[in-house]
Parts: sequence; C-alpha cells; structure tokens
Amino acid sequence: MTIPMTYAPDVQAALDAGNPIVALESTIITHGMPYPQNVETARLVEADVREAGATPATIAVMNGTLHIGLTDAELDSLAQAQNVAKLSRADIAACIATGGTGATTVAATMIAAHLAGIHVFATGGIGGVHKGAETTFDISADLNELAQTPVTVVAAGAKAILDLEKTYEVLETNGVPVIAYGQDSLPAFWSATSPLPAPLRMDSAADIADAHKMRGLMGLPGGQLVANPIPSDAQIPAETLAPIIGQALSEADAQGIAAKSVTPFLLGRIFELTNGASLTANIALVRNNARLAAQIAGAM
Repeated sequence: MTIPMTYAPDVQAALDAGNPIVALESTIITHGMPYPQNVETARLVEADVREAGATPATIAVMNGTLHIGLTDAELDSLAQAQNVAKLSRADIAACIATGGTGATTVAATMIAAHLAGIHVFATGGIGGVHKGAETTFDISADLNELAQTPVTVVAAGAKAILDLEKTYEVLETNGVPVIAYGQDSLPAFWSATSPLPAPLRMDSAADIADAHKMRGLMGLPGGQLVANPIPSDAQIPAETLAPIIGQALSEADAQGIAAKSVTPFLLGRIFELTNGASLTANIALVRNNARLAAQIAGAM
C-alpha cells in the first residue's frame, strides 16, 4: 500500500531543482469565502509567493489523492466543490483511504508538506485554545502538530477568536518557538499588536531559516510559529473587534455550535458584523504571510 500523492508540474520541477517552495492550505478556499472570491484570493496568494521568488504548493485531497500543488483547473474545481471535508491529523488518512475530497487545515497541511519535503508553510492564523476550553476541552490539533512536525509556519498569530494567552501557554509547554517578526509583541490576527510580549523576536528571513535548520541539526522535534503582523494599513484595531468577537462567541454558545463548526461560524458572524472588513483584512494578512514565507524558503 502506498500513499496516493501527486505533484503539480511546477512543484515537481521546483523539488527536482532544489528551489524554494511554500505550502499553502486549502480550507481558506473551501470554508473561508464564497466562489469566485475564494479562487481569486487563492490565485493572488500564489502569485505573491511567485513574485517573492518561490513556488506555491496549495495542498488538498481530491478523490482520494493527496495533491501537492494544484493546477488552475484543479484549483477552480476545488473552489466550486460541495460537501468538502475539513481535514486535520485525525481524518486526513481516512479521507485518502476512502477516496474522499477534503481541504487541509494547518495541521493537515503541515503533515502533507513534511511528506513532500517542503519546509515552509504560509497561512492566515493558526487554531488554538478556544475560549471556555477549561470546560469544553476545545483545543485545535494545530498546536500539537507544531510540536511534532518540522515545518516553519508563517501566520498572523493565532486567530483572534481564541483564548490567546492559553494558546501561547500550550505552545510554550510543548516547546514550540514562537517568533514575532519585526516587533516585540505578538500580533493578534486582524490586529498588528497585542498586549502579549513575544517570546522571541527576529527581524530577518535569514535568521528564521537558520533557527529552523539549527533545530533540525539538534534533533529537536516540531516546527516554528512565525507571528507576522498584518500590515498596519489593513488592520482592525483590537478595541473595535473585542465587542464584535464577544457577540459572535455568545451567539455560538446560544446555538450550541461546537467542534469543527465553531471557527467557520465565528469568522462568518464577524464578517457580517464588520460589514466585510474582517475578510478584507484576512486577505491582506494571508498575502503578507505568503510573501514572508517565500523569503524564508529562499533563505533556507
């Protein structure tokens, strides 16, 4: 039995030549926004990676095959697909084995990237510890994945809907380096800064790449989280977001929304309550992360 895995032609060429590659997740396409905005955004992010000197590899499972990079036709097909599973560590193998179609979360994308020999991954924000986790135990698999899979993940921090203090505490406990890029505080997804001090600060892609390589030389498991702040002209101030996030959380509790449905519901309600501003900011931060990830991949 072998893993049914295929590479987009440009990704295969980059691997053969030893050129830099940046992995990209696919849940932003299938669970993040409607068609055709989803595919338009995906292509913008891929173009940002290329312009910064690397090859993008958008990862997804389609009809039981793990795709490392998608062609234009495959990207368009995924963007319009219905009933696409949202895959993490627990279910990616089952989806492949049963011939399913699924979009990869942070954890699943890290697993696939590592299988493919890709060391850098750009996303929007990681999952983490949800508010109220002390009673629900709702903690994203992304945190454990960062602790065990050696991929550097570039994100605008953890999603602002989460309990950020507990999220970063779990990462510290699991020995995951959390590196703020170019500032001393951790970003908060849609907001460039937060009251949380950064455990580590680095100001260059080369330093981040060297830290990744040093962890490998030392035999340390897991990856790195690079917390890259959203551009200041695209951010939404935290004080503006706080009551909106609070309202969305209250509505989720009242409706009994839980598990994998929580994040899509919250992001959708925040989009509505900000009149679309949250999605505009989300696109800006994903593109910003893609550019930095390409620089890190090039430095490796």
